[in-house]
Amino acid sequence: MPKLTHHSDKLVPPAFSLASVRASSANLSPNQEEQGFVSARAIPDSTSGAVSLPEKPLLTIVPSRGWVALNLADVWTHRELLYFLTWRDIKIRYKQTALGAVWAVIQPLFPMLIFTLFFGRLAKMPSDGIPYSVFAYAALLPWTYFASAVGNSSSSVVGSSNLISRVYFPRLIIPASAVLAALVDFAIAFLLLGGLMLWHRIPLTASALMLVPLIALVTLLALGFGMLLAGLTVKYRDFRFALPFLIQVWMFATPVIYPASLVPAKWRWVLALNPLTGVIEGFRSALFARQFDWNSLAFSTVFAACLLVYAAYTFRRMERVFADLI
Repeated sequence: MPKLTHHSDKLVPPAFSLASVRASSANLSPNQEEQGFVSARAIPDSTSGAVSLPEKPLLTIVPSRGWVALNLADVWTHRELLYFLTWRDIKIRYKQTALGAVWAVIQPLFPMLIFTLFFGRLAKMPSDGIPYSVFAYAALLPWTYFASAVGNSSSSVVGSSNLISRVYFPRLIIPASAVLAALVDFAIAFLLLGGLMLWHRIPLTASALMLVPLIALVTLLALGFGMLLAGLTVKYRDFRFALPFLIQVWMFATPVIYPASLVPAKWRWVLALNPLTGVIEGFRSALFARQFDWNSLAFSTVFAACLLVYAAYTFRRMERVFADLI
């Protein structure tokens, strides 16, 4: 597909033969220059009335070699597209399904039942004085959201190949829409947690207000890992097969089935290196009015911020070859 040049107020092919083109980059935004657009206007020949092209190009456009800008203003301009892509992902997920949104509850519910039977009843796994079913579900809720968001966003770019190869828009919107769509499942599954807490007569306290920043934190972590893996999956399709296995292993390295207090005190710093440890334990502390591990939460927050910046720049750097590789 040839690159387009900007002719007056319309986009025209570079081989436009009705007039000669005098290229000028003075009126272009940095984003337009990066995408290969050229500002041009026709200059007819005043003597013969014919048109001719210049002997040498007046402007040469080459791909940038350094770190490209994030162009967050461009993402904000296309915020409506983010909404429609998110809504598309939600509709596709439940289209022609018999149970519909019930699947959002089944995903964390069935593992909770299995964990309660084998670890809570048979293995007598400690749960810090909390009924094991609620203890496990409070951790499975953010974990299931994180695993689903990362899995969907990692394959989102490959799945949107037809859209990417035909029209320009900020590619960051694609993995972001997958992460936001998974929030709907999270909200539906959260209703069951409220029912479990009522059944076990566990009251909510003021510490439950911490759920808002904790949900934001796990969303940022999912977005960071999702963007990074989405770019890598385009180039290395092995990630599509390796990611489900890595997610399963990661769950056992996260205090989902067991409490962090089960790990000896001298080794808890190793467990805290897992950025989801602070999130999972933070959810339990907010729901069950326990003391927060602020050091672990601080590490998870700093890790999420650094990961998000690195993933965004890496994704923007790799997106220049998406259309060729997909």
